[in-house]
Amino acid sequence: MIAAIAAVAAVAGGAIGQSVAAPTAVSSTALQQRLDGLLNDSRYDGSQVALVVRDATTGETLYDRNGGERLLPASNTKLFTSTAAMHTLGPSYRFHTDVLATAPVRGGKLRGDLYLKGYGDPTALESDYIGLAKQLKAAGVRRVDGNLIADDTYFDHVRLGDTWSWDDETYYYSAQISALTLAPNTDYDSGTAIVESRPGAAAGAPLKLNLVPANGALKLVNTAKTGAAGSSNTLTVERDHGTNVVRVSGSMPLGASVDQEWVTVWEPELYAADVFRRALAAQGISVSGQIRNAGTPAGATRLARDESMTVGELMTPFLKLSNNMHAETLVKAMGAVAEADGSWPAGLDVVTNYAKSLGVDTSRIRLSDGSGLSRKVNVTADSITDVLIGARKESWWKQWYDALPIAGNPERMVGGSLRSRMLNTPAVNNLHAKTGSLTGATSLSGYVSTKDGRKLVFSMISNNYLDSPRSVEDAVGITLASWSDQAPPAAVSTLKKSAPDCESEWDKAC
Repeated sequence: MIAAIAAVAAVAGGAIGQSVAAPTAVSSTALQQRLDGLLNDSRYDGSQVALVVRDATTGETLYDRNGGERLLPASNTKLFTSTAAMHTLGPSYRFHTDVLATAPVRGGKLRGDLYLKGYGDPTALESDYIGLAKQLKAAGVRRVDGNLIADDTYFDHVRLGDTWSWDDETYYYSAQISALTLAPNTDYDSGTAIVESRPGAAAGAPLKLNLVPANGALKLVNTAKTGAAGSSNTLTVERDHGTNVVRVSGSMPLGASVDQEWVTVWEPELYAADVFRRALAAQGISVSGQIRNAGTPAGATRLARDESMTVGELMTPFLKLSNNMHAETLVKAMGAVAEADGSWPAGLDVVTNYAKSLGVDTSRIRLSDGSGLSRKVNVTADSITDVLIGARKESWWKQWYDALPIAGNPERMVGGSLRSRMLNTPAVNNLHAKTGSLTGATSLSGYVSTKDGRKLVFSMISNNYLDSPRSVEDAVGITLASWSDQAPPAAVSTLKKSAPDCESEWDKAC
């Protein structure tokens, strides 16, 4: 097959940016020739691409370009994490958050500390902490004479992943991982808050700021001004490293609509406890002490509990929106459940072992986080197709498969990161796949049915390019979706559109 690639490249007169074996007498199929033509693109000069296509039922390899080469998969790493979580935790697993005490409640008073203990819920919202406060009120608690203790010891205290970039720390896709955390809305971006900015009443007036949810953990420093009507929006919202000081600068034009910027929080467990304390106050429950972080003593009595959606349900926001924090939380949760160690090393051992059970040669890959934000992750297209084929045999596969982004479907929680791609083609509502994007890396791996009804798995990873080959990915997906061995379709263009698609799967505007 590799020989066929070399032969087609020679005929086409183009250069492919990876080495190939010397030609032999082996002939290539029409599909192989078509895919060869798509990968014979100048954007791959000096860069790398791997593409493997297999029959989803039999595992037969239909196309292999560099399938055994280790490459940076970006968010295709989440295919390993999500399948391992469905297997290890199970689709019905729920995270929980507890409120506990060591002292009794007498006459409405708790004469001791109140403990808020997290067990990793990445979907906890302000409304969940309000629910916990209501449970305490219903239990007769009116006053806490001690401190409010934030306990996130179910996971270790390593907050950021291996080789995560320092200049990403303020952005929502690189939030700190904690067993006690909070998300500001139903994208469930745990460990973040939203800074809402509005123009003032006149040009030159300071911007009006609001935090969602309201909290005292973040400290806003506002130097931003209202610009003249029609002026440029130069608003910047950034958190100082190592602190919860958030600086809002630049300007917004007079009359502009509200701007929302997500910002990560330093030490999310203290942020969650602050929101919870406000919820207690709203229910008429006072806390005389301070917010501290510590472990909950053994033997503490549970006063209230909140439970999350199931892991199976979590797969939808996780995979559709490529949520990095969900991936890392699942890794640490797998370590905590399977090895009593809520750390990245323990959890990644679980993920690797599950991949091995599906037939992946784990001696040839390296997983260094659960999301693919790390640039030390190295996997092969072969290994990804092994996971895709193996997952089809699991009882939970259909729920997981439905949670993958679906090409061309405009609904945000259906199409996900593929909702604006491969539009008006046979791939629409057919191709289910995980996207991946980092600077110099793009990937697409998943499932598609041909025009003949043959079910395929595929994995495509591109690295170290200067000009994005995202349109080549799309052309591969469209080619597979429209393929018929009886009547091969016309060639698909790999030219970029005049209005380029979003290159980052983490752009909230996309």
